[in-house]
Amino acid sequence: MFGITTWRRNRIKARPFPAAWLAVLDGVSIYQRVNEDDRAELRGHILVFLAEKYIEGCAGLEVTDEIKVTIAANACVLLLHREADYYPNCKTVLVYPQEYIATGKRLGAMGIVTEQVERRAGESWHNAYAPASGGPVILSWRSVRRGAHCGNDGHNVVFHEFAHQLDGESGGMDGAPALELRSHFLPWARVLGAEYDSLVRGLAGGERPALINPYGAQNPAEFFAVCTELFFERPREMKAHHGDLYARFSDYFQQDPAQWAECEAGGARGAPG
Repeated sequence: MFGITTWRRNRIKARPFPAAWLAVLDGVSIYQRVNEDDRAELRGHILVFLAEKYIEGCAGLEVTDEIKVTIAANACVLLLHREADYYPNCKTVLVYPQEYIATGKRLGAMGIVTEQVERRAGESWHNAYAPASGGPVILSWRSVRRGAHCGNDGHNVVFHEFAHQLDGESGGMDGAPALELRSHFLPWARVLGAEYDSLVRGLAGGERPALINPYGAQNPAEFFAVCTELFFERPREMKAHHGDLYARFSDYFQQDPAQWAECEAGGARGAPG
């Protein structure tokens, strides 16, 4: 990215980071796990994200600094070490106090489509016909807060929904985000395709996966999103049991969170900055 947008974003990153926002980050698990260089980069990303996105409370929720910074911090972890365009297809984040009711369509046996009323923790919208017009990310604040405070259970709704946004930057939410090099597409498709098929076959045979969330078997887009959660939340286990999958995600995100976990376990982390 060049020109006026980069210039403007660099000016935003140069602003002082509010002390009240730093206090919020004390309670964000992922911020405490990364090193100080990454924290500094993350704070710059948070400033840009909150300058460019509109975060709106729904069902009477008042949007506070805690809500804004917690969402931004988790969303921006996915942008570390990469050329960030700050989720260009997402202009608005809608936040409900807790899980909300939504109507969805499900494809059943023999191609029959049924409408279902579901309780949801989040959604990520993508306009396939006009990507530049964007689509909102919808989140439950209760789920966001739970995921931010508990950083090792494999579940983080912000990681999940913003992974869908990254996926959609390639033109559609299909589990194949835009990769840095064309040569990366074949190994990406080979590894993720094999892991996805293994998950689907195992569930069909009555197996309960030990690590990957069964929800990832819904489709390749959901598989990418749940694996993103796993990559940042339980990286050492993912690396140990799904090494090729971990390597592909490490290449894509340009991060090695298993190393954070090792440093944390060994007491190598300093006090929070």
